[in-house]
Amino acid sequence: MDPEVSLLLHCDPLQPLGEQHIHVDISDRFNRQSFPEIEQHIEAVWSDRVTKEPWLFNGAKFRLHSAVLSVMEKGPVAEQAVQNLTHAQHGEGDLVESADKSKDEQSCVLTLQLGLTCYKDYLGTNWSREAGRLQSHGQNECADPQAFLAQPLGVGAVMATADGDVVLLRRSQKVAEAAGMLDVPGGHPEPKMLCPGVSEEAICADLLQGKERAVVSEIFSSVCAEISDEVNVPISSLSKPLFMGIALNHTSAGRPSAEFYVRCTLTTEEVRDFYRHGGPEAHESTEILFLSRAKMFQLNEHSPLWSEMCPSAKGAVLLYQRVMPDC
Repeated sequence: MDPEVSLLLHCDPLQPLGEQHIHVDISDRFNRQSFPEIEQHIEAVWSDRVTKEPWLFNGAKFRLHSAVLSVMEKGPVAEQAVQNLTHAQHGEGDLVESADKSKDEQSCVLTLQLGLTCYKDYLGTNWSREAGRLQSHGQNECADPQAFLAQPLGVGAVMATADGDVVLLRRSQKVAEAAGMLDVPGGHPEPKMLCPGVSEEAICADLLQGKERAVVSEIFSSVCAEISDEVNVPISSLSKPLFMGIALNHTSAGRPSAEFYVRCTLTTEEVRDFYRHGGPEAHESTEILFLSRAKMFQLNEHSPLWSEMCPSAKGAVLLYQRVMPDC
C-alpha cells in the first residue's frame, strides 16, 4: 500500500451514502488538545508564514475527531463498526470498516464527530516539522496520536462526465501543497457559511449547536461548490454527491478527507470547454485531464500516472475502485 495514503473508512460496493444517511455530533470536546509549547510553536509558524505570504488568512475549519458507521435494522440502530482516527495511526495498515449490505432490511448511517479548528493550527501541527513529535505525545498522553493535531476535514470529488470520464486537475505551482501534482477537485466545508456575521476567530462549537443538519448540508454542498469553482462547470449540471469514504493523507500527518462521487450531465468536451474559459479558482490548476472508467480501475502504485498524483487524489481513486465498481 502507498505510504502516503490510507483509508479510514469506506462504504460497501454499490452502497455510497447520500446526505440523509450522514449525521454529525459537533462539540468542543472534539477540538484539538493543547499544551503551552505547541501553542508557542503554532504562533511562530503562523507569524513566519504571514510574513512571507501576507495574503494568508486564518479561516475556521471543521475538525474530524472520529467516524462511526452503524447499521439500521427495522428501526433500532445496531452499531456495526467504530473507526476512530486514533486506530488508523497504529501502523496496522489499512484499517477500514464497511457496512454489510447482505440484508435488504438494513441501511447504513454514518456519524461524524466534529470539533472546530483553523488553518493556522493546521500549519502549526499537521503541516509542521513537529507533527511526528505531536503524534508521539498524543499517543503517550491521550492514547490518541491525533489528539494535538488540527485534523481539518477536507472534501474531494471523483467527478464523472456524461461520457463516463473522470476529471483530474494539474495543480499549479502557486498552491501551497502538492504543486504540480494531479488532484481531484476538492477543498473544505466552511463553518463560516453557518455563522453569518460572525468573525472566523469567533466561530465556536456552541454557535453550531442545533445546526447539525446544516453542517451536513454544508459538507455536501461544499463538494459541488469546489467542483464548480475549480472546473468552472455550472452547479446545476452536477448530481447530488454520494459519500464513498474517508481517506487519510500521511504527508500531512493523517489529515482526513471525505471523498464523494458526483455525476455531471455535461460531456467530456463540454467540461473541457468550460474549464478553458476559467473560473473563480482557475489559478489553482494549469491543466485538466480525463481518465476513462477502465483507466481509473487500472490505476495502482505501479502505474506511471500514480506517481504524479497527490495523496488526496490517490485516496479518492482507491475509494472509487472499492465503492463504485459498476457506476
